[in-house]
Amino acid sequence: MTIDDEMRKIGEKARDAAFILKNISSTSKNNALLRMADELEKKSEKIIDGNKKDLEYARKIELEQAKIDRLVLNDNKIHKIAEGLREIALQPDPINEIISMWRIPNGMDIGLIKVPLGVIGIIYESRPNVTADSTGLALKAGNAIILRGGSEAINSNIAIADILHEAAVNEGLPENCVQIVRDTNREYVDAMLKLKDYIDVIIPRGGKALIQRVIQNSTVPTIETGIGIVSIFINHDADFDMAKRLIINSKCSYPAVCNALDKILVHEQIKETFVPFIVNALVENGVEVRACETSQKLASNVIPATEEDWSAEYLSLKVCIRVVKDIDEAIEIITKYDSKHTESIITENYDDARKFLYEVDAAAVYVNAATRLTDGGVFGLGAEIGISTQKLHARGPMGINQLTSTKYIIYGSGQIRE
Repeated sequence: MTIDDEMRKIGEKARDAAFILKNISSTSKNNALLRMADELEKKSEKIIDGNKKDLEYARKIELEQAKIDRLVLNDNKIHKIAEGLREIALQPDPINEIISMWRIPNGMDIGLIKVPLGVIGIIYESRPNVTADSTGLALKAGNAIILRGGSEAINSNIAIADILHEAAVNEGLPENCVQIVRDTNREYVDAMLKLKDYIDVIIPRGGKALIQRVIQNSTVPTIETGIGIVSIFINHDADFDMAKRLIINSKCSYPAVCNALDKILVHEQIKETFVPFIVNALVENGVEVRACETSQKLASNVIPATEEDWSAEYLSLKVCIRVVKDIDEAIEIITKYDSKHTESIITENYDDARKFLYEVDAAAVYVNAATRLTDGGVFGLGAEIGISTQKLHARGPMGINQLTSTKYIIYGSGQIRE
């Protein structure tokens, strides 16, 4: 059997499972999610054994440290993954929810309801928690899912997927509601991107190269996620202690993720005091600071920034700092260089806060809050299948509701088109 034939078979099975899933009761789906969570914790040793093999391989191929950090699994992380599934189970079931209903002049009642997307394909890198989060969200929204993780996490992903699959089927969900591509050959990705007759949407999660490859080659509709070039603008009236706390959290709490801070923009009115203040704080926390010419004159412990730094997603303990003349220049720089993911302003000025909120084009825009908060769990979605940076079909953290489509239902009494 060729790779194309093998993937087509997986697609057919997923399509058949999706047909059953759309009519599965909320109780059955919730019971499956809860059992999946319990089984992950009961069988954590199996997952960790697979993860050890992945970590050994990652170090052998000299995978960058940021990706290794995202790859590591332990009992605490597995517990958090399981808790994410339990939170999804607590979310309202969106399927067949009536969005609106109205009667038109000919007497027909027209309703708009939520329905599953169908079959979701997800292609992702070095984050085994995505295996569980994506599966849980897809199933709760009545979708079958095809998982294709990266080679660096293959053993972890297969261990998690097999546990999830067994638990779901034992709770009465269809046999092929969860499938994982077990071969790391990239030709499987190419074949998956051609399954337009079976997969309804593909969601890539990973670095820029992966996302662009999927977008440029897929015949299946895609949702662009993940790339985060993120800025915080420090306005002239910002509280320095708050700014420091938010910047350190945004940069240092987990630098290897897409909502981590990359760029600090400082209003020139406070440059003399704020630039050395924040640079010292960052350096004390192990951050390499790359700076514009003005900032270089105000702080000695920085590296000159290049043009590439202003549009960099570091995913590591690096950040760049730039002095701007006002909020308009800050917004201009964000518009030019950033990825429409997450942006924040630190200010006490109501008008400037509103200006930033409504003029900055990004999936999540904050006032006086850390950029690391852009997350499905934090937003009350239970978990996320990704953070969409595009405007169709969803934007921002994608939870259960973002994994649905709509359809019209019409009640008539013999009406015809005149």
